[in-house]
Amino acid sequence: MTASMTGFAARTLSVDHASVSIDLRSVNQRYLELHFRLADELRPLEPQLRELIQQRLARGKVECRIGLVLASAASLDNGLDAAILERLAQWQEDVRRRLPGAAALSVNEVLRWPGAVQTAAVSQDALNDAVLDGVRAALDDLLDSRRREGTRLRQHILDRLAAAEAQVTALQPMLPALAAAQRERLAERLREALGEAGHERLAQEVALVAQKADIDEEVSRLTTHFAEVRRVLDQRGATGKRLDFLMQELHREANTLGSKSVAVETSRVSLELKVLIEQMREQVQNIE
Repeated sequence: MTASMTGFAARTLSVDHASVSIDLRSVNQRYLELHFRLADELRPLEPQLRELIQQRLARGKVECRIGLVLASAASLDNGLDAAILERLAQWQEDVRRRLPGAAALSVNEVLRWPGAVQTAAVSQDALNDAVLDGVRAALDDLLDSRRREGTRLRQHILDRLAAAEAQVTALQPMLPALAAAQRERLAERLREALGEAGHERLAQEVALVAQKADIDEEVSRLTTHFAEVRRVLDQRGATGKRLDFLMQELHREANTLGSKSVAVETSRVSLELKVLIEQMREQVQNIE
């Protein structure tokens, strides 16, 4: 199934007296590039998280954010830290003795003092296990998101591919008549320039120019590449690099078709093909 490199997933977990928020975001990137923003208590998990993501994703710039909020003493009825309150009182007394004009600490300032409000102890092992399980679940959601976007991209490419195939299919029956008309025009010009005495030279020049203007090979390769794009789109796994290579090959053939053009019809088809191929290429850049 075709997968995009763009996706998002979020999970929220409750572990003992703590809340964990997990955000995974991914955008297109040539290779797999991982960035982590983890709560201090979870930084030791980064190698395991990196391995988990590498096992599931092949390409994309992925940002993993994991936040941790510990429940306060107020919500657990554990009270305040008496030792810190006593120390704050002593400090305040000392400061106001030295600076009589200093304002007293407010209740809000005391509550915001680090450690003044007791927080619940959380088992690190339980927290680690819960976070790893949560990231696995978030990765499932992220993959689903990328697949949904990939389905949309696949249909966009198939629609343009069908339009490109239609252009080439409509051109193929015209090729013999276009080639014959070109040979006749060239022969007439050479007869005017060389006269009847240059009959042998005329034949050689017509054959040479006709060979250079022959686009059967380009049309054949375009048809082959169209079929290969369809085949790759039906494959599982990371296909973006293969599709990008095929887009380059299609563009090269469309360019050659235009450079060999000897008629308005082939020039028009070349231009239409380049527009459609560029539209496909833009979407291919987002495929894993």
